[in-house]
Amino acid sequence: MINADFPKQITAPVLSLTWCAIATTVMVAGFPLSSAAQVRLRPGATTPASGSLGRSVESYKLGGGDRILIEVLEVPDLTRGYEVLSDGSINLPLIGLISIRGLSLVEATKVIRNAYRRVLKDPVVTVSLVAARPLNVGVIGEVTRPGNFVITLTSGPGVTPSVQYPTVTQALRLAEGVTGVADIRNIRVRRPQTNGPDRVLNVNLWKFLEEGDISQDIILQDRDTIVIPTVATFNQAEARRFATANFSPPPEKPRSISIVGQVTRPGAYVVIGGNTTSDLSREGFPTVIRAIQLAGGITSEADIRQIQVRRITRRGEQIIPVNLWQFLESGDASQDTILQQGDTIIVPKATLVNPAEAGVLANTNFAPPGINIFVVGEVTTSLDPLRLPANATLNQALVSRGFFGYGNTRAKRKSVELVRINQDGTATKRTIEVDLTQGINEEVNPQLRNNDMIIVSRSGLVNFLDRINNVVAPVGPATGVLNFLSILRSLFR
Repeated sequence: MINADFPKQITAPVLSLTWCAIATTVMVAGFPLSSAAQVRLRPGATTPASGSLGRSVESYKLGGGDRILIEVLEVPDLTRGYEVLSDGSINLPLIGLISIRGLSLVEATKVIRNAYRRVLKDPVVTVSLVAARPLNVGVIGEVTRPGNFVITLTSGPGVTPSVQYPTVTQALRLAEGVTGVADIRNIRVRRPQTNGPDRVLNVNLWKFLEEGDISQDIILQDRDTIVIPTVATFNQAEARRFATANFSPPPEKPRSISIVGQVTRPGAYVVIGGNTTSDLSREGFPTVIRAIQLAGGITSEADIRQIQVRRITRRGEQIIPVNLWQFLESGDASQDTILQQGDTIIVPKATLVNPAEAGVLANTNFAPPGINIFVVGEVTTSLDPLRLPANATLNQALVSRGFFGYGNTRAKRKSVELVRINQDGTATKRTIEVDLTQGINEEVNPQLRNNDMIIVSRSGLVNFLDRINNVVAPVGPATGVLNFLSILRSLFR
């Protein structure tokens, strides 16, 4: 029976039977009438777009803040827009408050239609989503900035655009990207359920990158939590591969790191992509080599085969081995590890320096461009610092500028003294027997370090003559021969 308060609803029995027949036919065919109504848009209204499994928004759950349009056929007084209250309810005329929180549009249509059956005979109800509320999504694990994010849904292009629902990769970008030790094969999305435990969805973004499987980039719902686990075994090549994806931190993002060991200037640095010596270049990634460049390059005793990157992960510290000799020898670019915030680089000291390798290392871009050496004592040229290549040896310094040439008759040619300032602030001094025919040899022709000082002493004969000159100079005619002889005896005591 038709309610007398709504004479305009369905006045003809034939029309009522017709709509019942249509509704029955649609339901039998497996397509709820309300489902068809969801895709019908009024001006300004939007509707979820259909998609493949994992990216479909047909299961969008209504909640506080959503704006919906409820249409009741033939009853214009009941056709109006509603904003879902914070508790998930709406206030319907003649019905009062009903809760649609956590319901899809199909489920909400059924609930509202059943509510109107109290006052209407066979009501035909359509529920459309006009504007979706912002979604609250959590991102935790191996991301740069974990936390909870509010994502405002926007409309896509077109005359009657649909809502653009956020996906996993969009949420990762809000969290400033995954870290270098993220396990992107085993990402999990925890989705709360109205009744029962959370539903867990598995996401494999490596499959998305390698095969273009866009279904892996699933559409998110309100209160989803994305969990990025830590990879069990770090893979240099794979980490470099997904570092180019748009859900990784951008190369130009500054990263604070520390570098210690056999580098010219150990300490803390901020590394960015591009050429670290030019503010104009931002190409490339912030890597181990770029950090070494900022630290002034490696020392002559650096063991580039055993470099370590110590990285703090969500599961504790992880040690990443770096072999830059393999990078030089075979072009294995994956050895130049991409750095992330908080990394510590350790460049150890080599137990044995290979002279042939030392020459190769001196010509790399992570070796110092040059070193300053001071040669003092019996030298014939300026005492200004001598600029030499990074792999320069003692003999190179001695013959440069004629410091130790045969024309310098005052120099002691058998040995020199090498003074070196150590990294701990102490100084060492040792005497080295000179052999200009020797190649790199730690005993007689060692490689030099920045700010080393070489002391060239006077030869024995010159030293003797200088002492005589210093003594004889004040002797005059009045001194007497006896006084002069006594002075000579004092020289040999």
